Amino acid sequence: MKYVTESLKRDTETLKKLLPAEDILTFEFKSEKNVSFTVVYADPITDKELLGEQVIRPLLHYGGGTDAEEIAKSLTSPELRKSREFKKLSEEVLAGNPVLLWEGMKEAIIVGTKKVFVRAISEPSTDVAVKGPREGFIEDVKINTSLVRRRLKTAELKIETMEIGRRSQTVVALCYLEGTSVKETVEEVKKKLQEIDIDIVPDSSYLTHFLSSRPYSLVKQVGTTEKPDIFCAKIAEGRVGLLVDGSPIALTLPYLLIEDFQSSEDYFVPSYRATFTRILRLLSLIVAIYLPAFYVSAQLFKLQLFPIRLLLTIAGSIRDIPFSPSLEMLLVLFVLEVLNEASIRMPKYVGMALSVVGALVLGETAVSAGFVSTPAIIIIAFSGIGLYAVPNLIEQTSVLRLMMLLVAGSVGTYGIILASAFVLLYLVTTENYGAPLVAPFSPMIGRDLRDSVVKYDLGSLELRPETLGSKNRRRMK
Repeated sequence: MKYVTESLKRDTETLKKLLPAEDILTFEFKSEKNVSFTVVYADPITDKELLGEQVIRPLLHYGGGTDAEEIAKSLTSPELRKSREFKKLSEEVLAGNPVLLWEGMKEAIIVGTKKVFVRAISEPSTDVAVKGPREGFIEDVKINTSLVRRRLKTAELKIETMEIGRRSQTVVALCYLEGTSVKETVEEVKKKLQEIDIDIVPDSSYLTHFLSSRPYSLVKQVGTTEKPDIFCAKIAEGRVGLLVDGSPIALTLPYLLIEDFQSSEDYFVPSYRATFTRILRLLSLIVAIYLPAFYVSAQLFKLQLFPIRLLLTIAGSIRDIPFSPSLEMLLVLFVLEVLNEASIRMPKYVGMALSVVGALVLGETAVSAGFVSTPAIIIIAFSGIGLYAVPNLIEQTSVLRLMMLLVAGSVGTYGIILASAFVLLYLVTTENYGAPLVAPFSPMIGRDLRDSVVKYDLGSLELRPETLGSKNRRRMK
């Protein structure tokens, strides 16, 4: 470990050897009392205007000695730190914070004049609400923590920061309410974060693999949100939150499956409306997963499942189709997934036109040419729309839909039932950080059912969820 010496020239050379990049610059100057100073900074990410106003200008007229405390008092920057370790100093320079060295002192001052490039706070495009707050997290962790602080004005809110990534040194903020969050959960999350050894953490999604009890599970085990109000509400229930620098998506632990069927708007509308929309989301997802599978199964094995009039209509539609029902459905599903992926990745003005062309031209042409039937297109289109009723589960449910479709084409209705039983067994046996994934249904927790699929009025939610294990149960008197 190398430390700062009293030789300014030697210390500057040592720091430049550790940071040989061309954009790492040095600025040398002297004060009125002939004290020599050198500022080492990263040109692209340092606010040079602030550096000049808060550091260089005051020191040009500095008339004191070489004591670190005296020099620090003459600086006007509100963010000053001291260090002797060259490793720490080089990390700060790379983070955008200049390092001030001077002759005759075995210490350096780190000045917080990092240039921050941020976008404006706006409503997240993935979580739009008609009623309620419109703010969303952005890519700067300091601004995100300020949004959390603004909503939780209590000394119980603890925000602990750590750096993860050998090369990126990404700042991760661990947020929780002391006395409300389960202490064991906080310690376990902290331990798992400290054990992460990776080159770079460009987004919060990189951390989900290390925080999950089953990293390769089909079902996600870490909650996500882009809205500060949801993030704070989950922390207030006893969860632990994570904010990652460079990512607008916050993580919450432990995660319950029912969370993704809830919306922030549910708490700003009457309880009967919130209950109706939650049931609608659940039914939409079930129909989206199972409708293509049961349609194929009924055609291949159980035509009696169709009413006679519907059966005659379907029979007329599929009479000249050259493919089997399962292959036809897979073909339409493949085309839908390709159109969906292409419309997302392409520029907006092209993506919208592509969606219209794919839906109208390709669909109509395929039916007219006799490649696919009209019922198959209608079913896949309805299934695709139904998946977006719960957007946070699209990745998982699209795989489940494909799995059920393959099982239906191979085994039929009994295969769908067995596959569903296997998925259900997998869900009820999964837990993370002591919380069962499908709670409060398995195990059945009566009081927590008041804010599950059915939502009671606010006066009935005086206690925190028992599932999360918080010792501070009461949140309302």
